[in-house]
Amino acid sequence: MIVVVFNKPDFEYDVHSLLKEFFPQEDVQMYYSCPPDEVEGKNLACTHHEMTDDGVKEFADASQVFKIDYVGDEIAVEWTVNRAGKRICTKISVDSADRKETKNRLKLALYSMIEKGTGKSLPWGTLSGIRPTKIAMKCIEDGMSDKETYDYLKETYLASDEKIDLSIGIAKREKALLDRVDYDNGYSLYIGIPFCPSTCAYCSFTSYPLGVWKNRVDDYLDALEKEIDYTAQKFYHKKLNSIYIGGGTPTTLSPAQLDRLIRKIKCSFDLKDCLEFTVEAGRPDSITREKLLALKKNGISRISVNPQTMKQQTLDIIGRHHTVDDTIQSFKLARELGFDNINMDLIMGLPEETLDDVRHTMELVKELAPDNVTIHSLAVKRAARLTIFKDRYSDMQMVNTQEHMDLCAAYCKQMGLEPYYLYRQKGMAGNMENVGYAAKGKAGVYNILIMEEKQTIVACGAGASTKRVWPVPNPDGTHRIDRCENVKDVGQYIARIDEMIERKQRLFEEK
Repeated sequence: MIVVVFNKPDFEYDVHSLLKEFFPQEDVQMYYSCPPDEVEGKNLACTHHEMTDDGVKEFADASQVFKIDYVGDEIAVEWTVNRAGKRICTKISVDSADRKETKNRLKLALYSMIEKGTGKSLPWGTLSGIRPTKIAMKCIEDGMSDKETYDYLKETYLASDEKIDLSIGIAKREKALLDRVDYDNGYSLYIGIPFCPSTCAYCSFTSYPLGVWKNRVDDYLDALEKEIDYTAQKFYHKKLNSIYIGGGTPTTLSPAQLDRLIRKIKCSFDLKDCLEFTVEAGRPDSITREKLLALKKNGISRISVNPQTMKQQTLDIIGRHHTVDDTIQSFKLARELGFDNINMDLIMGLPEETLDDVRHTMELVKELAPDNVTIHSLAVKRAARLTIFKDRYSDMQMVNTQEHMDLCAAYCKQMGLEPYYLYRQKGMAGNMENVGYAAKGKAGVYNILIMEEKQTIVACGAGASTKRVWPVPNPDGTHRIDRCENVKDVGQYIARIDEMIERKQRLFEEK
């Protein structure tokens, strides 16, 4: 266990995130030495806190203790490295009026201490946010050269050369594509289908086994259509730039239900400005010829067929009820029916997967020659079975390294695919990232828009989260973003659909 003691509440989330990047297997607990009334009522991002009138108790069970004291325009950081009492200390001067700079300097100080004490560095340096390319994009939009952008990312965040080069290259490709998008007068649409054939061990998305809800899918679509009607009416004067039907697994719907949903969307919205219409077919065990024909006849321009791995033993471990051959045949069927923009998702760091297993997967993917490949680094969330039932998986090795990511990148390059979007999540295997690769002209517009957060995305369905992006940027180039979320439970969504619509109404009425 690692303990962090603050003398006042400030930057807890940032400190916790950085320590978890360095020590992913450790439980990091946050405490306060200040009086209770100084933290009462605050929205603290810590995992645990305990306040006493006379300071903080001794932490006999802790393997490491960090103390962070804010005193005027100085921050003192002390790290007791082990029970033997070895200590590393530093003190930094900050401008307390500049919170962003103060946060960066605190994280740099912590990073330097831990790097010196452990000999370990992180590929992304102090960056723990999910959208590192936004920083590179802002530099480019401000007219900075590649060298100036590189120097900024290196000095401010200590990112590695490989990650900086990756961020700059992707930001340039994103900018070229986003120049076609009208941020102020446009928006994108997400439709969530929260059903799956089964729940994967690593999954924490809003999804439910179809067998439980099979008799209520049409009720769900009834509610979803009400939300679609509201959205179409509210945004009739805006340009719809991209549509993404995700989940869950949208192709758990029957061919007739898929046809019903897509025809509803096409009848409700003006699609003349729509650059892309994606349906995430996803699980090969949900794909049939009839469903693909329903998508094809409705003009769907982009689909996914997601194997995650081509190792059958791993598929069995993670609870995906399809075979490697199912994936291959589903992909070939989609090609046969004329789909010319197919994505495949793969995950690095799955249980018991070796580098040779990854190479085998990439060889089979290369033979299929998809138009997009998205390489995910396993990120196990609290709601996933890998966490809830971690004792079952404790003896299984889950490894992801730069070598894994480089191997995938090399195969994607051989297939003529270039990286076009990138994001990160907390708890990613190997402190890595997710990267989308695409052939020329086949990059996923929606994927870029949701990462760069420059355009409003209206999300419909159970568990869907709408983001209103205000057109006028803040002084630092970021945009004000307001959100509203739908309830996750399918039954509650159906019963409370009018409330979900009212939430959106309030969000978009605000000036």
